[in-house]
Amino acid sequence: MKIPVSLKHKPVIVSENYENVDGRYAYSSDAKGLSLGLAQWNDRGKVDISAKVWRHTGEKWSRQSEELPIHRVLDLAILICRSSLHFRDAYKYEKLYSPENTTLDRVGLQGDAMTVSVCSDNPMLDEDIKLFAQQLGEDGELLGERFSVLAKILKEMNYGNF
Repeated sequence: MKIPVSLKHKPVIVSENYENVDGRYAYSSDAKGLSLGLAQWNDRGKVDISAKVWRHTGEKWSRQSEELPIHRVLDLAILICRSSLHFRDAYKYEKLYSPENTTLDRVGLQGDAMTVSVCSDNPMLDEDIKLFAQQLGEDGELLGERFSVLAKILKEMNYGNF
């Protein structure tokens, strides 16, 4: 399915077969494509690049399609990687985290740091974190493949000490 080019987000780079590789939703996903392009919120004279997930209901393009600035996409990738790293050793904690220290990391970005922590405000945390860890484990192969691809590309870009 072709991603629309007549809407406010202006695609430049696209993956129009994303529904075939959308994790456990592959081949039955409403997320039909991904694009990198010019953001729909651009003001006159100001241009931002954004990433967009294009959803289709089967009849029309969905208003639930999501558009994010690309730095936020990378921030989400950092959050996912750091969380996944925590859960590799979370079995060491009775509750899969330390209630005394819920901060997992402070990732330095732009002169400050993004705090990665367990959401202690969640009243169902002890149950939810078990479900989260279980799903991470079940998705291990799915995520691992993507982590490997990401690591390979970052190595090709000369980032990190691989």
